[in-house]
Order: sequence, then structure tokens, then C-alpha cells
Amino acid sequence: MSTNIPDDEVTIIQEPRLWRDERWTAQVIKNEDDEGWAVAMTLAGESEPALVGPWTMGRDKKNPKPLDAAAFHTLVKTASEVLRRHEQQLHATLHKNLKVDTADGRVLVLLDIVPDEDNPYATLTARDELGETLAQVRVAPNFRLTDASASAWVASGFETPSR
Repeated sequence: MSTNIPDDEVTIIQEPRLWRDERWTAQVIKNEDDEGWAVAMTLAGESEPALVGPWTMGRDKKNPKPLDAAAFHTLVKTASEVLRRHEQQLHATLHKNLKVDTADGRVLVLLDIVPDEDNPYATLTARDELGETLAQVRVAPNFRLTDASASAWVASGFETPSR
């Protein structure tokens, strides 16, 4: 769950181990696994970092290299890409589709999972080649959409599949 912080409440910070802009915070932290350093990138309003990665040692080989504008912008780009890939993976997990060839033409079968905490479910939808909905039924959230299950559903005249 994220919360938006109003722009007038954001404090811009540019310190050697802590940088913050309107959206992101970069914090250099001691790496617990060894004697090195790590950097954590956290999106505003989130409690967990989107990205944690190794950070370069400074010239003294003891302290971390200070954050600077170029490093911060690179970290923001990398963390944003990590979030985008995560969102794409989640979307692909929750929304699947297959095409089934029938005597009447091709049917697109879609499975959309709603991961509600109290009552998760999925919707199975069939659409014709023009995008018109032919049928829609509610199924269990763990329904497996395969070529065989999609073909069987279409062949049954769109009867609600059994578990």
C-alpha cells in the first residue's frame, strides 16, 4: 500500500549517505553480510525498498563513496525499471489469454484473476474475432488456463468449468 506525500511536505536531502527527491530516497547502509556497503532505494510512501544493491567503497577503502547527483539519477532509473518489471510480471500472472480455433472462427479466451484477500476469484471470458463477448463465467482463482481447458470450455458451449 502506498501513500502519496504532498509536494509541499517533501524535504529534499542531498547528503553523502542519504539523498531524497519528491519520489525516491537513496540510503547508503552497512552491508550486514560482509564489510562492504549497500544502497537502498525506496519509493515515497513505501515501507520496503524497491532495490537494494552493493555500493562502492570510497578512496580510503573503509567508508562508502558519497552519493552524488549522477549516482542518484542512475539509481532512480534502475529502481524504476525494477518496479516496472515487477508490475509487468504481476499483470502477466493475473491476466492470461489463449486463442481457440473453432468451426465458427477463432475465439479468444481470457482469464482474469482478482486476488482479493477475503474472496479471491477469477473470470473466464470468451470473445469472438470482433471482440464481442460470447460468454463470461466466474471460476476459482486457481483455475488453470491451458489449451485443453480453453478448448473444453468453448466446446461445452461455455458451461462453467468444474474445479
